[in-house]
Amino acid sequence: MIARLARPLWLAWRHDLFVPPMLRETAPWLARRLASRPRRGENLSAAMEAYGQRLRGVLTTLGPTYIKLGQFIATRPDVVGPELAAALSSLQDRLPPFPQAAAEGMIAQGLARPVSQAFASLGPPIAAASIAQVHQARIDGPDGNARTVAVKVLRPGVAVAFQRDLEAFAAAARWAVWLKPSLTRLKPLAVVDTLARSVAMELDLRMEAAAANEMAEAFAGDVEFRVPPVDWDRTAQTVMTAEWVEGISLKDRARLIEAGHDLKLLAARVIQTFLRQALNRGFFHADMHPGNLFVDAKGMLVAVDYGITGRLDA
Repeated sequence: MIARLARPLWLAWRHDLFVPPMLRETAPWLARRLASRPRRGENLSAAMEAYGQRLRGVLTTLGPTYIKLGQFIATRPDVVGPELAAALSSLQDRLPPFPQAAAEGMIAQGLARPVSQAFASLGPPIAAASIAQVHQARIDGPDGNARTVAVKVLRPGVAVAFQRDLEAFAAAARWAVWLKPSLTRLKPLAVVDTLARSVAMELDLRMEAAAANEMAEAFAGDVEFRVPPVDWDRTAQTVMTAEWVEGISLKDRARLIEAGHDLKLLAARVIQTFLRQALNRGFFHADMHPGNLFVDAKGMLVAVDYGITGRLDA
């Protein structure tokens, strides 16, 4: 357990991450002991941006569980500052993919049949994140018409990696409370438990497929929002297949403007869609960042990645 924490601590020390630049003026005594001094003439914004880039590199090196931590930080620019949030935002969907052969092995094992029997063709990965990556594939229909699908595949060994790191997180939380009892009010162990439960759902793609199915049924016939249909015949614990979304990502502001979309109207639609999910259905997509949202050719909002969803009690 100590060895599992030693590497993150060593990397944090090596990359000067113990004290963020924002604290070097308010806690100079801590900075003198644990951090390097800012470069002469370097302003706080530039220092935070550089800090964020170093942190992103360390989290990527440490693997999926730490990347999830970075993803959470990226959603809170109000807490960590816009520079740090921007530096970590690429953790959401721009990570090195794992090899095509490994992906095909996971698919064949999950579906209990060769990839060539499940798909007419399987392209290289087009997006990779901490838990899984996505491929574009083609399926030949019985009528001879081909359809394009998105195939999501879990990273090999990701479940073991998460279990190992979460155990280390829990140990660190217990030690922190023992060293400083006042931290008990922050409930660090409860935070680790919440992360563990969330990750457990993301590690079974059948759960994500079921969530997408439920959302699709709730919004059947809606004129503003839709969910890509799931292909259950090609979905298993480690593989999920759904309709390929032809559209413009909400991350791509330039293309949205070029296509004539009203950005304010889109922003309002995102908010209204979330509220309709939560307040009208009591079931909502809990990871609606721009990388998971598209506008299709009909102008409809399309959400992907249902690995994290939430419910409101009646």
